[in-house]
Amino acid sequence: MLKKLYLLCFLLLPLAVWAQDTYITGNVFDNEQRGLALQDVAVRNLSTKTLVVTDKNGRFALGAKKGDIISFALSGYQTDTVYLTNLFAKNIYLRAAVNTLNTVNVTTAKVSPLLDTKDPEAVAARRVDASKNRGGLRLNLGYGKWRRQQAKEAELEEAADINEEISKNFNKAVIQKLVNYKEKDLDDYIGMYRPTVAQVKTETPFNYTYYIATTFNEWKKLPAESRKMPALPKLKGNP
Repeated sequence: MLKKLYLLCFLLLPLAVWAQDTYITGNVFDNEQRGLALQDVAVRNLSTKTLVVTDKNGRFALGAKKGDIISFALSGYQTDTVYLTNLFAKNIYLRAAVNTLNTVNVTTAKVSPLLDTKDPEAVAARRVDASKNRGGLRLNLGYGKWRRQQAKEAELEEAADINEEISKNFNKAVIQKLVNYKEKDLDDYIGMYRPTVAQVKTETPFNYTYYIATTFNEWKKLPAESRKMPALPKLKGNP
């Protein structure tokens, strides 16, 4: 009986190891306040189309393998992507999105004499619509929250579409064909120079051929030690 148990454990061990190697885990934080964990971050595997969200402590666990591309998106923050060269637990720091408005110089101002004139036909706005035919009072509550949620979902969908476009045009096969370079450290170039969603949105359509040609030459000119992807800090409790 004991021999059978040893045999069963021996047979199940590869399965346990395989299961550990098919998940990526980690935490997502605010880049400025690094102790601030971010909840409800959409963590998407762009290779498998799977999606999870972070919990209240910013933690996530997502099925993945080496070579997959993982995106991190949250309303109010810049979407970030990570090219997986390993499956170690990762800390991700998202930068707050900044909307820059052009400066307007006001040189003159004129106040209309009709500014305070009331419209004689104006009707006071009502927040509550009373209708007998509709069974009583109809309250327009929660619309603002619903609209914000719709905007957030639209933003995440747009980011997902752009990341899918990037994956189709900026991958190992495309780059190898363009620059005729097949060394193993090409993964470092891909991880360091993968275009961001913000970059692609600033130029429509985005010229991937020109981008690859210029950034690859820039990467090749770097010292050998600078061409390596920086190692991410490991989480406590992980080997």
